[in-house]
Amino acid sequence: MEGTGNPVALVTGGGVRVGRAIALGLAEDGYDLVVNYRTSAAGAAEVAEAAAELGRRVHTIQADLSREGDIVRLARSAAERFGRLDLLVNSASTFVSGDLLEVTTDEWDAVMAVNLRAPFLMVRETAGLLRAAGGSVVNIVDLSALQPWTSHPAHSVAKAGLLHLTRIMARRLAPEVRVNAIAPGDVLLPAYFSEADAERALEIVPLGRIGTPGDVVEAVRFLAGADYVTGEVIVVDGGARWG
Repeated sequence: MEGTGNPVALVTGGGVRVGRAIALGLAEDGYDLVVNYRTSAAGAAEVAEAAAELGRRVHTIQADLSREGDIVRLARSAAERFGRLDLLVNSASTFVSGDLLEVTTDEWDAVMAVNLRAPFLMVRETAGLLRAAGGSVVNIVDLSALQPWTSHPAHSVAKAGLLHLTRIMARRLAPEVRVNAIAPGDVLLPAYFSEADAERALEIVPLGRIGTPGDVVEAVRFLAGADYVTGEVIVVDGGARWG
């Protein structure tokens, strides 16, 4: 077991996209890291290298969050490596589109497993460490938790469920552990977006710019330190929800 006195954060999906930015931001803030990945080993290794340059200790671990056994192994590995957990960020997610009447049972269950069941299991398996540290949880949802995205029915239902689960967790784990959520808007456009797609996305943002992963990192930082905030969601979308 490694002990440095630094706070420890576990970030699921921490090797890519927003999860990567969150992990690096927390390393900058003094956290040692547990970085989970499923297939992005190279990305997780890059995060570990960058965090190590800041003097942080990093444990990268592969786990398929659709598998309960992998989640149990991930939580145990984090406990064995650091012996504490101050912040859990459930960032890993799948983003699957489809028509509601054409989604198969297997497709529906696969989305629910990663987007909704996995955060539940992660909290269940790390609750002891979080309580001991007086820690907190941040669940990453998105605007589909607040809006009915008919093009992504399973995803939207899972994220709405995660938002409600956040509130249940907040009540169940209080007062030792705070649990909150962040709902990003367009902070990192899909690689397949055309210039026209990007322009349409920008048109609905009152603040006049597409967000960045750094905007989400700032919200994570706030929630990690906001000792009197629990059961809440911060929407990070530049006002797009009302645009």
